[in-house]
Formats: sequence, structure tokens, C-alpha cells
Amino acid sequence: MIDLDVPKKLQPLLEMANGVAKSMFRPISRQYDVAEHAYPKELDSLGALLDAMNEGGRIRAGVGGLKSERDGARGVRNGSNMAVVLGLSELCWGDCGLTLTIPRQGLGNAAIGAVANEEQRERFRGLWAAMAITEPDAGSDAAAIRTTAVLDGGEWVLNGEKIFVTCGERADAVVVWATLDPSRGRAAIKSFLVPKGTPGMQLVRLEKKLGIRASDTATLAFTNCRIPEANLLGNREISTERGFSGAMQTFDNTRPSVAAMAIGVARASLELTREILAREGLRVDHRSGLYCGHAAGLALRQMEADLEAARLLTLKAAWMADNGMPNSTEASMAKAKAGRVGNEITLRCVALCGAAAYSERELLEKWARDSKILDIFEGTQQIQLLIVARRLLGKSSQALK
Repeated sequence: MIDLDVPKKLQPLLEMANGVAKSMFRPISRQYDVAEHAYPKELDSLGALLDAMNEGGRIRAGVGGLKSERDGARGVRNGSNMAVVLGLSELCWGDCGLTLTIPRQGLGNAAIGAVANEEQRERFRGLWAAMAITEPDAGSDAAAIRTTAVLDGGEWVLNGEKIFVTCGERADAVVVWATLDPSRGRAAIKSFLVPKGTPGMQLVRLEKKLGIRASDTATLAFTNCRIPEANLLGNREISTERGFSGAMQTFDNTRPSVAAMAIGVARASLELTREILAREGLRVDHRSGLYCGHAAGLALRQMEADLEAARLLTLKAAWMADNGMPNSTEASMAKAKAGRVGNEITLRCVALCGAAAYSERELLEKWARDSKILDIFEGTQQIQLLIVARRLLGKSSQALK
């Protein structure tokens, strides 16, 4: 049975994350929002601290990379998925863009944790890995990937283009999803680790974005890019039964993480909105009837309820992953709920606070911009709802589009 209390062993991690968000992220948040594409050097020390904690076994870079431990006699597992979800929520309460660019904590690390074998996990330990899956003609439908990988003389030769690669310029390596045989559909899609500076891999451009500006978002081109045969992550076998399972397992782990990020940004917005309204004399009385107070108070209470529902869905999805339970449905539910609610809350907080929120005097307008991407990447709102519908109805992707 799921326990909604924060595990005691994770409390120090949460306190550390909150301290980082408050003392490091908030003070430089506006600086790196304005100076888009400038690397936040302040994060180097944080990355080194997390590396030390990883070596000590307290946390693990990436999602799903740490085996869970049973919590006493209850048999409850609290592992890296729960730790990452709770930690990310706290960090994104400080700044979402800075969280996304912490060294060696990239989405590619999550892919390595989900797909790579033990030898590869050890060989790539310490790398900062970005993840390159989206293409100009393969966004929400990741199975439509057209980047190819052909084995030639003991090396894989990659050709194709990837867009919207988070930390694509800064990371040490990129996990590239490519097809071994376009005629075999999603079953032939595999992931490959490409080190930065590999001949044939080119940084085409860095995107200018609405939000999360502290994080770089790159377009990468691969032209006869050769990597060692051993850099194919996991099993090279093309299996129709397990086709595309590596990507899906990665998403099952990372979608609750994105949901947690949305929760952190929305919580920050709600807290600041309460403070701003309180300065104007409006305080919410939770003991009164729902419709017996100020309209702004009603809006705050409704947003609080929506945020708590999203938080509980996210904790459930992470808990299931740590306990070895299939969580594809729950991961998509959490991502869909938190992504939508997070964006709605940040925008409504701007509306409630008016000019104070619309200007750069407060971070509310920035959080509203940052929150939108959390409803889009790792699968859009519409795709998450489609996945949930397929799971509930027992329909394949071909039967229900």
C-alpha cells in the first residue's frame, strides 16, 4: 500500500534541495533568464556535490538508476524514482531552467539507467548525457524516427537530425534514438551514446525560447557519424514483442519527473501569490465555506486542490516504479494532470496579481513562461491523454490514433 508520508531517509535530500533552490537558484534566476545561452557556472559546485553523493550511494544521477530498498517490515520500496520526484519538485520551486542544466543529471542519464547493460552503466559512469529523440518529422509520434544507424566494420554510422535536445551543447555526450531498419517500424528503434566532439556530429543552432532560458536547447545533425559498436545501449535484437520498449521505459521513469517539475513551479507561484494578496489585505480562510469569501480566495483554494491532486498522482507513479510495478498509465496521468494544472496555476496567479506579476519585479511572469514547456516535452498533454485512453480501453496505437 502506498504511503503518502515523505520517507525519513529522503528527508535530508529534500532539505538539501530546498536549500539549493532558496540560496542558489532564486538569487540567480532572473540573471540567467535574461542571459540566455550563458552557462551558469554556479552549477559546477552543485554538480560536484551530487557526484559525491552518488558515489556515497545516497542518490543516483538519472532516473531509475538506483535499486530501491525495502523500508522496514512494511515491504515498501523507496528508491531513486521517489527521490528524484521529490527532489526535482523542490529544485524547480527555485528555478526550472537551472534544474534542467545541472551537470551530469540529464535526461540522457535516465535513458542510460533504463536501457544500458551493467557494463555500459559502469563505462559511462560520470558522463553528462543529453537525450536526442525528437526530429522535425517525429515529435509526439516518437516511433516515426527516421535517423538511421547502420553497422559498418565494427562501428555504427548515424545519419539524421535531432531537434529540441535539452543540454545538447553542454552535455558530455548525447543518447541518440535511431532506427536499425526503417521497414521494421518501432521495433527497430534503438539508442546510441555519441560522445561530444565525435566527427560527423554538428551543433546546428541553439533555440531562443519562451521559458527555461537557463537551459540550452539544441538542434544536432549527424552526417556519417561513426561510433563504436559497443555504444548501442542494451540489446541490438529487433523484437516485435519488445519493440521500442527502451524508449517507453525511459518515459515511464521521466514523465513523473516532469510532472514533479511542474508541481514545483506551480507551488512557487501559489506561495508568492498568497504573499502578494496578503499584503493587500486578502487572507484565505480555509474554515469558511468555499463560496463565502473573496473570489480571489476561492481561486486560490481551487488551485490548491488541483495541485494536490497532481502531486498525489505523481507520487503514485514514482512509487509504482520503485516497486517494480508497470506504471505507464499512471506516469502519463501524472504528466497530463501536472503539466496542465501547473501551466493553468502559473497563468492564473499572474492574472490575480495583475501588474505586480506582469512585470519583472517578481518571478511570477517568468514561472508562467517556464511552466508551458512542462505541458509539452516528454509527450504533450494530448499524447498523454491518448496513451491513457489506449491503456484503459486495451487498444493498440494503430487501433486508437
